[in-house]
Amino acid sequence: MGLEIERKFLVDHSKWTPTGQGIVLLQAYLSLDPHPTVRIRIAGEKAYVTIKGMSESISRPEFEYEIPVTDARELQKMAISNPVEKKRYEIMYQGFLWEVDVFSGKNEGLIMAEIELKSENQEFPRPEWLLEEVSDDGRYYNSYLSGCPFTEW
Repeated sequence: MGLEIERKFLVDHSKWTPTGQGIVLLQAYLSLDPHPTVRIRIAGEKAYVTIKGMSESISRPEFEYEIPVTDARELQKMAISNPVEKKRYEIMYQGFLWEVDVFSGKNEGLIMAEIELKSENQEFPRPEWLLEEVSDDGRYYNSYLSGCPFTEW
């Protein structure tokens, strides 16, 4: 079984600016039920189906499989909510990989950083551009943002 252990933070727009090209992500949800959530993501020239189980603290079961982009486009037409659009930047900071997502479309103005960990209590350095942690705030799950966009809060 795959296990995702992830922490999420808001990003200070004034202290962080994108570098590099980033990768455009378009994701849609076939199920928003927390057990499971089913996501179809197109990331550049690749596509994935991801199944995530119910969160327990900052951990949850996760299974992700690459699928043909043409299949992903067809599956996204079956989405039950709005697509989530964002550009992802990968940043190495003191030996840890951060993924910074700059949202667009109905979630314009939201920037979040995520770090995947090996255990829930793993220590990690925090870049100066991090703001408050939102790992336990369900409003910042992409599945929630697809139905209740940031611009409508």
